[in-house]
Amino acid sequence: MVRIGTAAWSIPKEHAAAFPVAGSHLERYSAVLNAVEINSSFYRPHRRTTYERWAASVPEDFRFAVKVPKAITHERRLKDANDLLDHFLSEVGGLGPKLGPLLVQLPPSLRFEDGVADTFLSGLRDHVEGSLVCEPRHASWFMSDVEGLLDELRIARVAADPAPVSGADKPGGWRGMSYYRLHGSPRIYYSAYSPEYLATIAERIASDAAAGVETWCIFDNTAAFAATGDAITTRSLVLNRR
Repeated sequence: MVRIGTAAWSIPKEHAAAFPVAGSHLERYSAVLNAVEINSSFYRPHRRTTYERWAASVPEDFRFAVKVPKAITHERRLKDANDLLDHFLSEVGGLGPKLGPLLVQLPPSLRFEDGVADTFLSGLRDHVEGSLVCEPRHASWFMSDVEGLLDELRIARVAADPAPVSGADKPGGWRGMSYYRLHGSPRIYYSAYSPEYLATIAERIASDAAAGVETWCIFDNTAAFAATGDAITTRSLVLNRR
């Protein structure tokens, strides 16, 4: 399955014609795109009933990726966070079978530290049966031993644009999933992608899917509403390759 979407489900006016007129923003969004990344969970908790309501408003084949709270990744920096993790997992459980991967985005300053990072990731895998993806941004995470750990724990490494370090633009870790997370370039979070770049990404998505890899592509260039158009275009390009 190929899943293409955006970070959050707002529908900008300039792209509204591509979506149904009736329904909530999420209902309209999910009629066109089959995945979304919930970023608000990074900043604040949501009630389990809120997740349940979101799940009930989308089609059966729709999936939500959910970003792990910054209280875990940026404030406690993966240390002694079991209480926060348990609370977060109890909340997102409200999505039921519509829960996709959990996204662990790490601060650029967070090095891979033996006894901390590996302990957290192993504990996370013990608590979560489903998909996990990690977006490290420090060079120490892009080493063969870390790649081996991620592969062993079945944790995919995000393919990010712009790439914070060399090689970060390619999927890594466990290769049972590809997760492209595109933040906008040249101006991060703002810039729309060129037709040439989107064609290249569509080709990579189609290639991964043809190899039997579950493939996600999330556009995070939402600050000037470019993400929606990029997602719709990429979806069409991938469909045309089948």
